[in-house]
Amino acid sequence: MFKKLIEESTAKSPWIFHINSGSCNGCDIELVAVLTPRYDAERLGFKLAGSPRHADIVVVTGPVTKQSLPRVLRAISQVPEPRCIVTMGSCPQSGNVFKGSYSVAGPLSAYVDVDVDIAGCAPKPEAIMDGLVLATEILKKKRGQM
Repeated sequence: MFKKLIEESTAKSPWIFHINSGSCNGCDIELVAVLTPRYDAERLGFKLAGSPRHADIVVVTGPVTKQSLPRVLRAISQVPEPRCIVTMGSCPQSGNVFKGSYSVAGPLSAYVDVDVDIAGCAPKPEAIMDGLVLATEILKKKRGQM
């Protein structure tokens, strides 16, 4: 009985854990804008989690630097299964203007399976909302398969 109640309550309120892996903060500002009253992602159930252990969706911004890579992978591994990994902006997807730098480890998809890519530099809040809704749908499918 409690298991069903927990599954139903978490299906519509995914918690997001944000990881900055060396970004210029452009994407970070847009993610915060999505959570403010103007776009109000909380009306769709999204909340920021303070710990990766409480999150359902991981949002990674910035090029994955060699220094941040072990920390990013450790934080992602702490998110309980099923989880959804979202890259936000061009940097974690390709490296963007930082590609080829001595300090960039490469795209995040080279290290973990990425579920959703939100394109742009920095992506618009509407695109971020669409990406998070898509991540929620993918998360529901993953939970159904477990």
